[in-house]
Amino acid sequence: IDKAANYLVDKIAEHARPVADSTGIAQVGSISAGNDEEVGRMIAEAMDKVGREGVISLEEGKSMTTELEVTEGMRFDKGYISPYFATDTERMEAILDEPIILITDRKITLVQDLVPVLEQVARAGRPLLIIAEDIEKEALATLVVNRLRGVLNVAAVKAPGFGDRRKAMLEDIAVLTGGQVISEDTGLKLENAKMDMLGKARRITLTKDTTTIVAEGNEADVKARCEQIRRQIEETDSSYDVEKLQERLAKLSGGVAVIKVGAATETEMKDRKLRLEDAINATKAAVEEGIVPGGGTTLAHLAPDLEEWANSNLADEGLTGALIVMRALTAPLKRIAENAGQNGAVIAERVKEKDFNVGYNAATNEFADMFEAGIVDPAKVTRSALQNAASIAGMVLTTECIIVDKPESKDGAGAGAGAGAGAGMGDFDY
Repeated sequence: IDKAANYLVDKIAEHARPVADSTGIAQVGSISAGNDEEVGRMIAEAMDKVGREGVISLEEGKSMTTELEVTEGMRFDKGYISPYFATDTERMEAILDEPIILITDRKITLVQDLVPVLEQVARAGRPLLIIAEDIEKEALATLVVNRLRGVLNVAAVKAPGFGDRRKAMLEDIAVLTGGQVISEDTGLKLENAKMDMLGKARRITLTKDTTTIVAEGNEADVKARCEQIRRQIEETDSSYDVEKLQERLAKLSGGVAVIKVGAATETEMKDRKLRLEDAINATKAAVEEGIVPGGGTTLAHLAPDLEEWANSNLADEGLTGALIVMRALTAPLKRIAENAGQNGAVIAERVKEKDFNVGYNAATNEFADMFEAGIVDPAKVTRSALQNAASIAGMVLTTECIIVDKPESKDGAGAGAGAGAGAGMGDFDY
């Protein structure tokens, strides 16, 4: 099974087309959002504005329509220090609206150092984000307790980068948020920090790995800082330094695209937000590894290739495993055809006879070039689905015993034990 999966991964990579333009991005986004072309267009536009490596975040909008807004912002690869800072425990994210930001290159060991700042922020009634070199256990525990008791909405994150680069990145964050880096190098001390030394942002989202800052109102300072970094790039000889400076420039100048999700009800809002999230992830995957014909077409076309390769290169149990995978490859296409009221096996055989890009369009009930019809899947998604399925199948086959929930009888207690077990088994999705 694993050998067959590895062979198919290589074949998927061979057939993948790079996403050349925003039309391809829009197609992938539309399909992932349930054929919503407006969503596809919006994601393509967002990627155009912030670049393919840029940050696209989602917010709940205040109107019925979904809108796109590009704001000054940056993301860096450090998340919250403690999971207790998460405000959304389901998604394990900390979201701070209109926060105040304390930026320091110091290691915070005693909470007493923070007390003056904490008191000022508590009086202002706004959330606080602390960006520091590190926070020792005692100080961290005090912050967590205050957060859990609802005394102060606070989160803390370690400063990104190392050495001199860390100081430069903290300066970048300070410029972006209109604050100052509280550093002993500049004669500033934490215990003397005033509110006007602290940064401000519209919204900050922290996960366990990343921090995204959406700021506003400091465009002139940010542009001046970007010009300064560009001059440094021109003057430096080290290719490593150039790479790191370009990374800082991209973070600072790229901005953050914010899609404000609009809907009539809260339920519709949540559904739309989930669809948009799926679509954003799918488009990023498409940009990474390209796109392949969608609608189960790619896997169905690879089935005869796999059969031929397996018969030539494998024997005994290895051949049996590969042929099991080969039979499974047409399952997605068959299911799509059956959902459209057609005979899945017949449709699958007819697709196999056609060119690689030609598949079954369930919406129009006809065979078409999937690229021209805009029915495409990210190659990464197709590859990951195949590898994960092979991995799970292998694990189940080599497992002595599997513990599952006991199926409940639909007929209630009156039904016989055998009938109850039989009825319940049909409830599982295999």
